[in-house]
Amino acid sequence: MEVKSTTKYVRLSPKKARDVAREIQGLPVSTALDILTFTPKKAAQLIGKTLKTAIADAENNFSLDTSTLIIKEAVIGSAPTQRRFKPRAKGSAGPILRRSSHISITLVGSAPEKKKKVARKSAAKTTDDTPAAAPAATEEQA
Repeated sequence: MEVKSTTKYVRLSPKKARDVAREIQGLPVSTALDILTFTPKKAAQLIGKTLKTAIADAENNFSLDTSTLIIKEAVIGSAPTQRRFKPRAKGSAGPILRRSSHISITLVGSAPEKKKKVARKSAAKTTDDTPAAAPAATEEQA
């Protein structure tokens, strides 16, 4: 079962956020939360919020066990860029790009492994067709 959570229009450059997102891909949820808690970047806090939302969705909406969740992918896409201009020398203007991003996290609940049916070795079956073992003659009977 896959659970996806998205945060849109975050005022953070996608390039800066991707550095943090790469660190948590493929990790169990508990480990990823620990990493994000102690990463001193703005992106870590925002990705952490999105991850906690995905965990809550998995637990409440899909009844998945949170201890088995793994981050399948953490994708940072670019959102619309705000374009501003700053005055420069000799009457010119310099562009300022205020980039924003969309954070999307997909969790996968590792399904409990199905036990393989082990073929039991069948015990030697005695049927009516097979002759019964003849009892060994003892000296007392002779």
